[in-house]
Amino acid sequence: MGALLAVWVYLSNTDATSAVAVRDTVMRGETISAADLLTVQVTPDPALALVPAADLDSFVGQRAVRDLSAGALLTPDAAAEQVVPGAGESVVGLALTSGLMPGEPLMVGDRVRVVAIPGQAGDPAAFESADTVFGAEVVGVAASVDSPQTVVSVLVPERDAARIAQWASAGRAALVLDSREGD
Repeated sequence: MGALLAVWVYLSNTDATSAVAVRDTVMRGETISAADLLTVQVTPDPALALVPAADLDSFVGQRAVRDLSAGALLTPDAAAEQVVPGAGESVVGLALTSGLMPGEPLMVGDRVRVVAIPGQAGDPAAFESADTVFGAEVVGVAASVDSPQTVVSVLVPERDAARIAQWASAGRAALVLDSREGD
């Protein structure tokens, strides 16, 4: 009887809360099923953003945005409806100087066009036709502290990715920012 009383006193004095944890490892991009998750009792730390047990169902059917290890606590940013890049898509990084991109700061979600330009040496023999243009979406922008270049990550159809990457590596790609007005 004394042991039960001690357990009851201990449990009533803790601030344990129900949270969602990962039962089975889910790899990045995989769909999360109800069998992959469980609820656990934890003492919350204000530095951690936990998913309350009541929100477990909202993660079922979502895709893991990173590898989720078995036993890990789930965080709100661990899943999304879609992962980038999705099927048939690729992300290409373009290291561009200020002259090869708009003066307007680029933001994630901007619609842009990747345009073929003559090489930086201006070799006209290496220039592709001026109508070589691909639509893309900005998914990341990182300014470099050590160089005058900004790396812009763009989402493109998988079939165009290698060609765009080749242009970028030769300094033969520029970005054009398209309208930000909604449809």
